[in-house]
Amino acid sequence: MRHHLAVAVALALSLCVPSARAHHSMAMFDQTRKVTVTGTVRQFEWTNPHCYIQLTVKGANGANEDWSMEMGAPMYLYAEGWRPSTVKPGSQINVTINPLRNGGKGGVVLTVTTMDGKPLGKKA
Repeated sequence: MRHHLAVAVALALSLCVPSARAHHSMAMFDQTRKVTVTGTVRQFEWTNPHCYIQLTVKGANGANEDWSMEMGAPMYLYAEGWRPSTVKPGSQINVTINPLRNGGKGGVVLTVTTMDGKPLGKKA
């Protein structure tokens, strides 16, 4: 019976580990580029496994565009001085990201600053 349980656990782990690695891959982001986006916070999602800043940005044609910026897990952000109330809906911020490779409106967050240039998090 123990042998069957050990085999079942090993099989389950072998099936889960590749997807966990894929989930944490940065391949979807262009790490050779940095883009700074300025906009109004629509929502700050303090959730596992990643936090997100949902930002409304004025596009080149003047229309509003919704951008989604991925961040780390809450436990890592907390260690960096972030709190669930650090960014509030309606706040205007600048977000520097590595953009999505596919050209979509989003990316992974590198830095966030207030409109007067004050960094958010421990760098504040």
